[in-house]
Amino acid sequence: MPTVDLGLPRPRPAARDATASAPRAPRPVTTELLDSYGRVARDLRVSLTDRCNLRCEYCMPAEGFDWLPTPQVLSDAEVIRLITVSVEQLGIREVRFTGGEPLLRKGLERIIAATTALRTDQGETPEVSLTTNALGLEHRAKGLAEAGLRRINVSLDSLDRATFAELTRRDRLPDVLAGVQAAAAAGLKPVKINAVLMRGLNDDEAPELLAWALRHGFELRFIEQMPLGPPEAWERGAMVTAAEILAALRTRFTVTPHDPAERGAAPAERFTVAPSGDLPGGTVGIIASVSEPFCAACDRTRLTADGQVRACLFAREETDLRGLLRGGASDEEVAERWREAMWGKKAGHGIDDAGFLQPARPMSAIGG
Repeated sequence: MPTVDLGLPRPRPAARDATASAPRAPRPVTTELLDSYGRVARDLRVSLTDRCNLRCEYCMPAEGFDWLPTPQVLSDAEVIRLITVSVEQLGIREVRFTGGEPLLRKGLERIIAATTALRTDQGETPEVSLTTNALGLEHRAKGLAEAGLRRINVSLDSLDRATFAELTRRDRLPDVLAGVQAAAAAGLKPVKINAVLMRGLNDDEAPELLAWALRHGFELRFIEQMPLGPPEAWERGAMVTAAEILAALRTRFTVTPHDPAERGAAPAERFTVAPSGDLPGGTVGIIASVSEPFCAACDRTRLTADGQVRACLFAREETDLRGLLRGGASDEEVAERWREAMWGKKAGHGIDDAGFLQPARPMSAIGG
């Protein structure tokens, strides 16, 4: 069924009243995950667990959170069923598995294999990727690749062991680096590295992180810190902005932006990095979710580990699909509820709005 054009608000900055609910106009008859601003979700982010084996400062407190009770977490079969509905009935073409830490999910390989066995509305295998902290990846990378995983994103905020331990509250940098190398050896390419810079902790490491990534053939992406962890851990004025990151990179590298028309719905603005000394050239990305929001081009829908649909990373509303599954609903009923949830998606996250409220769930319970 063709996309219904309701006037997608471009360019990228969100609509003016970003925190307002989407107008409740009648929803057009379409199989797609369409919202009332004309955006269509093609990218599904699936959180497989809210648990994590690190305690990153920007994500959770040192003591962690109260994890979801096991009976509330979707079973492997339930996850696979919802992914199947999304791909076969709702037009999803990309599936990214997140957490918490998805490697803590024992059935991860089974879920990936079932996902890569599906076919999209274009007759192709869904693009399947994984975001991980890489703890344990050294021993699972080969099996994940054999299950059908093709791309991987690794969260790595510092190459200094002491700084890494301070940021994550765990002295595990060697294990992460071993996992990254194992991913590359298993053919999971491109290996993307996600880094969050924290003022006064690792904000001086941007050039060194880029040099390391170029040397090893990885693609580095910096992500602005977002208000999705402990409330006291985020302050708008203290956040290291995209502009600051770019300025830091340019103290050592020649960095040229890509044509904006090439970006599409990708969250990262990409830059070409010229060769420098013994370093090859490459690309680097910056995800400026706060200072330069890209809500107008968002094509994502999110499923939490306990089966709740979230139309936006910063949404304060959720739609329960787990209850439908366990109540005997058909796939068609599940799909229709999912469409209704996405139709109500707001114009933008509204972080800079005076009335912004941080979501009740932290990032670890939402999925990145």
